[in-house]
Amino acid sequence: MGSLVILATLIIASKFLVVHSNSIPTSCNQTPYPQVCNHYMNNNNNNNLSSTLDLHDQGFAFRDIALKVTMDQAIEAHRLVTSAVNLNSLGHEERAKLAWDDCLELYEDTIDKLSRSMSSKDVLDANTWLSASIANQQTCQNGFIDLNIPISHLQSSSPNFYKLSTDLSMLLSNSLAIHKASSTSSSSSSSSSAMHFNKQVRGRRLLLKSDDGFPEWVSASDRKLLQSNIGPKSADIVVSQDGSGNYKSITEAVAAAKKTSGSGTKRVVIYVKAGVYKENVEIKKTMKRLMFVGDGMDATIVSGNKNAQDGSTTFRSATFAVSGEGFIAQDMTFENTAGPQKHQAVALRSGADLSVFYRCSFKGYQDTLYVYAQRQFYRDCNIYGTLDFIFGDATAILQNCNIYVRKPMSNQFNTVTAQARTDPNENTGIIIHNSRITAAPDLRAVQGSFKTYLGRPWQKYSRTVIMKSNLDGLIAPQGWFPWSGSFGLDTLYYGEYMNTGAGAATGGRVKWPGFRVITSAVEAGKFTVGNFLAGDSWLPGTGVPFEAGL
Repeated sequence: MGSLVILATLIIASKFLVVHSNSIPTSCNQTPYPQVCNHYMNNNNNNNLSSTLDLHDQGFAFRDIALKVTMDQAIEAHRLVTSAVNLNSLGHEERAKLAWDDCLELYEDTIDKLSRSMSSKDVLDANTWLSASIANQQTCQNGFIDLNIPISHLQSSSPNFYKLSTDLSMLLSNSLAIHKASSTSSSSSSSSSAMHFNKQVRGRRLLLKSDDGFPEWVSASDRKLLQSNIGPKSADIVVSQDGSGNYKSITEAVAAAKKTSGSGTKRVVIYVKAGVYKENVEIKKTMKRLMFVGDGMDATIVSGNKNAQDGSTTFRSATFAVSGEGFIAQDMTFENTAGPQKHQAVALRSGADLSVFYRCSFKGYQDTLYVYAQRQFYRDCNIYGTLDFIFGDATAILQNCNIYVRKPMSNQFNTVTAQARTDPNENTGIIIHNSRITAAPDLRAVQGSFKTYLGRPWQKYSRTVIMKSNLDGLIAPQGWFPWSGSFGLDTLYYGEYMNTGAGAATGGRVKWPGFRVITSAVEAGKFTVGNFLAGDSWLPGTGVPFEAGL
């Protein structure tokens, strides 16, 4: 990461008020990890808070210094990761370098997310970015697990990093908890939020003809793009394998779009003509407001086969990976052809905030669709897979989608979801709304030989809600499957609301404390596009279809 970016973040951090040492223990005692909070706060060099601040302002000041302290440690962790990457590039184990490379990108992103959180006045934006930072921490660790690299490697190659990364995870959880507490301490804002939520729940309406099925954060111009027939004449860049476009590969088009988009304020539309494009594509976070349009599902196909068995981390196995904010894809297929025997093999990974996937297909087996982080909306899409094939720690809603369960290996079972919320204050979860879960053709003939479950808890606070969807008879009566023993069964949130179909009966469902059959429209209403995907403060309404009363 460039030194100018780090310098800018430190300048921002230096402007924030800090907390008087006498008030730190009381405040830290309200965090998930008070000992870590006290240690880093009391070691901070600037422990002087004006006594003239009222309790409300002190709450925000405490949040600011908590973020600054967390930023300091994230910058130090990034320095240690950079050293580890350089060390491993000098001929050390190649597998380790792959995992360290993931960590380097993830820590750069964490610094960016913390910087944005420190300067943002939007509560829900900051919540989203802090939640994404927590996901980054977990993903860095996962890379070593994916490649069977023992903890001893971390301890020997970068002993300081191993301890610091553990502390940083706890500091991020503390920062998120402090941020959430400070943002809800104002009675006026809380009252306004509650009034708005009640208006949202009570004011549900039938889908009108003028509604287009997109959340309101999709701008009017982007709606027109999504509803128009984009072709060579209206696109900024055309990709065609026969040479009739500007470029023959998607990778070349992305490189050209980077020059065209400038600061990212202009929407760049890339039209990809029908064909199978065998390439791995990555849209970095600096590439904002890109839109991909194909000639239709199963006509325009991006295909790859990277996988864990052949030496890739799950994070890097994606055929198509996107991090740039405001990304849109329409009428395309993203696939990973590695097959079930190769285990983790991602077709699409999205960490793109405020992203939309419309009329797209995602094909794979294990780990097909990686809803990695931040706010994502999937509409009229098809998702194929076997084990944990919709997974990650995003705030993601799949609406009016077809979810096809494929035939796994002979010794496997199927799980549709594996949500990865590691902290109870994260605003993340996987919501499946008004969709269909059924057997793909290869499973249909033998589905009695394999158990299929709606999900299992990848992380301790896993949150998944399936509502008003049709569940086919392939769903096992228990509905959900444990990850490992009793892990997460008390702390997860798994909910089902008004589903139909042969697999929707809840009488035989698991008896876990964290599972519930939702019977309240108010409770279910928390997981609609308007109330869950973005939050009341920046998403005042929804244009997606829903039934009156929900």
